[in-house]
Amino acid sequence: MGSKVTVIPATINPLTRMPNTASYKRKVAGYARVSTDSDEQFTSYEAQIDYYTRYIQSRADWQFVKVYTDEGISGTNTKHREGFNTMVKDALDGKIDLIVTKSVSRFARNTVDTLVTVRNLKEKGVEVFFEKENIYTLDSKGELLITIMSSLAQEESRSMSQNVTWGQRKRFADGKFSMPYKTFLGYKKGENGTMEIVPEEADIIRLIYKLYMSGKTAAAISTTLMDMNIPSPAGKPKWHASTVNSILTNEKYKGDALLQKGFTVDFLTKKKKVNEGEIPQYYVENSHPAIIPAEEWNLVQNEIKRRKQLSYKYSGKGVFCAKLICGDCGEFLTARVWHSNDQYRKIVWNCPSKANGSECQIPHLYEDTIKATFVAAVNQVLANKTEVIDNCREMQTMLTDCTEINVRLSEVEDEMEVVAELIRKHIDENAHTALDQTEYQAKYNSLASRYQKLQAEEEGLKKKRDEREAMAENIGAFMFSLYEQEDVITEFDDKLWLASVEKAIIRADEKITFIFRNGSEVTTDFM
Repeated sequence: MGSKVTVIPATINPLTRMPNTASYKRKVAGYARVSTDSDEQFTSYEAQIDYYTRYIQSRADWQFVKVYTDEGISGTNTKHREGFNTMVKDALDGKIDLIVTKSVSRFARNTVDTLVTVRNLKEKGVEVFFEKENIYTLDSKGELLITIMSSLAQEESRSMSQNVTWGQRKRFADGKFSMPYKTFLGYKKGENGTMEIVPEEADIIRLIYKLYMSGKTAAAISTTLMDMNIPSPAGKPKWHASTVNSILTNEKYKGDALLQKGFTVDFLTKKKKVNEGEIPQYYVENSHPAIIPAEEWNLVQNEIKRRKQLSYKYSGKGVFCAKLICGDCGEFLTARVWHSNDQYRKIVWNCPSKANGSECQIPHLYEDTIKATFVAAVNQVLANKTEVIDNCREMQTMLTDCTEINVRLSEVEDEMEVVAELIRKHIDENAHTALDQTEYQAKYNSLASRYQKLQAEEEGLKKKRDEREAMAENIGAFMFSLYEQEDVITEFDDKLWLASVEKAIIRADEKITFIFRNGSEVTTDFM
């Protein structure tokens, strides 16, 4: 008698884990996203929500959960899409059986994100339906189709990103740029689209520059602004030193614009980095009205550099900080307040080494003495003002002529390229041919040593060129400060002090040697 086989039908779907025969309503959610905040996209966004709500509720076998949404967010990465991430979490927690969305490109423009998300959902029996492509992810052909469609969507996103980047760089090359006016202090968008000065905000910018040139640090300026109840560029009560530094170094406040300071590294992650020469930059002079005169802006940049180059942390205790040097031990003088609580209050500058038992013979100095002695020294210079300015022009011309340095730098860079190519070929030959490894290593070390010497020479030449250019700038600032003065000055001026004096050496014989930014020296008795 032959055996009998009886088929027992499957009662549970292996993918969805739902009974095949039971009357079960699938828990269905919709997903809608638009990638900008424009009014046109907002209409599309509202329409998507309304459509999926009606569409899901119209099915008798579906139970409406909700429509998850993301507004004004790009689809290239799911990391910052709050609505999307909440939906996926709810689905993995068993609150959703089916997700309905318009298309693969609405879901994500990143192939990896799409496939990873779909597979994670698939493991929990959650299906995604892409309406435009008519793809159900639990279908046997679903994943292949998703891979193809996601790749196409990703390539579309890459193409769009490249088009936008090209458009931006073309505008930069034409000297055109846009501004984040909401968080940029001092300017607003004018009627014709150009930058227009906001007078009350411009006063804040001028105050920041004035406080810095009076000797204050960025942190101290931040405290001052908060004490004055002045809101930050973002409209918040708290100021940060980094915000003040950004204002002090932004060339837009002198009427110029450096374009393409940063760029997007990857169109998928939207990661940005500072442009350190990887792509072109564009500098537009006189692109808009200036709040800070160019000469004053340059003076601030020189002061920023000077403070950074100091061997200790700049304290910010007035214009004399890190300018006065002990003629005996070479230390910077520090400030002390005498009689701080009575009418005899005085600020006194002393060598700090004395507190440690040093035998420095220099006397203490009152600020009034320093100021009066400086006025006398400047008047000595002004007695030969025309001659000094002419000498400065000659020195500046000589310093800015870096022809010999640039010629040698070009030769070194060419030689570095040749050596780098020889190293590459040597490594490639070793990879494809059986060479004696001792000889290979010896030749490699010789080439590498040669390259390192050239690299060191290149760095030295660039440093020398930068030093000459910095010196030329200092002389320019000194010339400008002298040019603005009358033949005789009668009182101390902070700006003149910072613009003209490199350092002042205090001597034991009660004299001060002022070393000016053009390299000249004047020694004067205490006044």
